[in-house]
Amino acid sequence: MEKKIIFATGNENKMKEIRMILADLGMPILSMKEAGIVADVEENGTTFEENALIKATEIAKLVTNCIVLADDSGLEIDYLNKEPGIYSARYAGVDTSYDIKNNLLLGRLQGVPDEKRTARFVCAVAAAFPDGSTEVVRGTIEGIIGHEIAGENGFGYDPIFYLPEYRCTTAELTPEKKNELSHRGNALRAMRAIMEKKV
Repeated sequence: MEKKIIFATGNENKMKEIRMILADLGMPILSMKEAGIVADVEENGTTFEENALIKATEIAKLVTNCIVLADDSGLEIDYLNKEPGIYSARYAGVDTSYDIKNNLLLGRLQGVPDEKRTARFVCAVAAAFPDGSTEVVRGTIEGIIGHEIAGENGFGYDPIFYLPEYRCTTAELTPEKKNELSHRGNALRAMRAIMEKKV
């Protein structure tokens, strides 16, 4: 088996985090673009796990002898019936900036007290191995939705995701601390443990 991983994403911010978290795995990690793969996979699952598996297995059909990883992640806000959930990236339109998405969510939660603003980031990571087997794991981080946009370090919904115990949003954490705590960090570490047994 060729010792490399293809991560089914075109998101550069995500790739940065993934490379930091999996740095000690000792395998090059390529994005689809870097691997020369052009594919538009329809994520029509009903859970984060289903969508991650769809992505990983579809891209795995296009490559040989390497591990394909894919993730599906999003924000669940309990007060909004776990919206935006699996539609986090597409919430209020695919091309809508996260500034607009974040302000929209803050608007929908206006006047809602902290104890009802509970939320979590969810990340499912799926792996498709060259032998045809698949694995999927889930990582989460619990927090609340803040009352304003704060922080420059993160991306997506990070500037409104507040961690009471750290008194800041995930966009105000250092990249190292964020990876240590984050849903993606938790899921990737769980997947790393599985991959270490396999390779």
